[in-house]
Order: sequence, then C-alpha cells, then structure tokens
Amino acid sequence: MDQDTTRSSIRKPLDILVEGRLRARPICVELIDVSEGGCKIRGRHGFATEGEHVTLKVNGIRAPLGYVVWIDGKYAGVKFTGTMHPAIIDHLCKEELIKKRDNGASVG
Repeated sequence: MDQDTTRSSIRKPLDILVEGRLRARPICVELIDVSEGGCKIRGRHGFATEGEHVTLKVNGIRAPLGYVVWIDGKYAGVKFTGTMHPAIIDHLCKEELIKKRDNGASVG
C-alpha cells in the first residue's frame, strides 16, 4: 500500500522522543512526523504489530488514541481514532524549531 495516497492531511516533520503505550506496555519512540489524522514513529525492529492500539504523549500533550496501520522495519504508521487539532501540531513544530535553533546556537 502506498502510504502517501491514503493520507487525509499533510504530515509535518518532527524528530522528537516521545513516551507512550502499545497495548499495556510502555514504549519510547521517535516521532518522525505528525498530521491531524496520524503520525509516523520509529522504534526498535519488531516494536509494534499492525492493529495494536497506541497512546502517545508529545511534550506533555496527549495525542488522540491511535492504532498501527502499517510497519516497515523500525517505522510504523499510526492512524488516530480522532484528530489532532492543527494548532497543537503547529505548536509542536514551532517548539521543536526553537529547540533546534537554540541547540545550534550553543554548539557553535
């Protein structure tokens, strides 16, 4: 299945560690991108199974409940059962940009 043709909203790139749960077990994964209807996460190979329910907490904000719809190696696509408000997505993206800018300024 081509994931790009099945999306209902535009994904915005992120690269942050988030905590969550798959079924009853805790997970720590990278949030690669996010949209109103879902996200892409990266974990260890075999960390998820298609159909598993996922909850994620992103910078203190709970994402809508979701479930794994595809897996490709260490990556998994999550479809939210509800939607994430566009203002929250924009806030997360701006917050991540500020962190990257501040970290870049302190390195140089």
